[in-house]
Amino acid sequence: MTWIKIRDSLAQEIAEGKLEPGDRLPTEPELVARFGTGRHSVRKAVEALAREGKLSVEQGRGTFVEAAPHLTYAIGKRTRLRRNLLPQGYEVKSTLLGAEQVTASRRVRDALGLAETALVVESRRMTTANGTPIAFGSSFHDADRFPDIVERRDLLGSLTEAYKTYGIADYVRADTSMHARQARVHEAKQLKQHPDMPVIVVRAVDTELDGTPLAFSQVIWSSARVKFTMSMDDDD
Repeated sequence: MTWIKIRDSLAQEIAEGKLEPGDRLPTEPELVARFGTGRHSVRKAVEALAREGKLSVEQGRGTFVEAAPHLTYAIGKRTRLRRNLLPQGYEVKSTLLGAEQVTASRRVRDALGLAETALVVESRRMTTANGTPIAFGSSFHDADRFPDIVERRDLLGSLTEAYKTYGIADYVRADTSMHARQARVHEAKQLKQHPDMPVIVVRAVDTELDGTPLAFSQVIWSSARVKFTMSMDDDD
């Protein structure tokens, strides 16, 4: 049996629930005996499923059916992380990895309309669903206008509530760009995913209702754990 047929057979068992998330895959010798093939074909099939995010190979423990969440994230006029992900039944957490004031890069300056020497508050966060990393990245705010935005967000639990303390009752997503690429070594490690699995890079600009820039963000998403949709609903 070719490795493609082995891959498809195992993938079908995962899809039908015969192999459930967290189940340990039979050992390589057991799979060789079952499919009547060589070790090379089994290894290639398992590697392909791992790249697709269906299997997780854990050194020293074995190979397991991936238990990672599969979320849908709607990008629209009012894109909100918690509003998007919480109704899907996952425990979603956004954890601060670090924050500091830095000189704005050209990309950040252009997005926020800042001067060449402007300082911004960069906050780096990891987002998890049921404890599994799904995304990490940075957001940037004008340090003159939002010097303590990180502290306020952590105190109040959301960026939306933090903005209200600055007198900003509502805000919208003015621009979103997305592209997929190969994960870099540190990105795969951060997301705890197979190194050959691609990531989706999302860059976004949020503004006040009058168009005044509020924040620029760049977030790296695991492509196997999140599906993006575009929403045209103004109330999203």
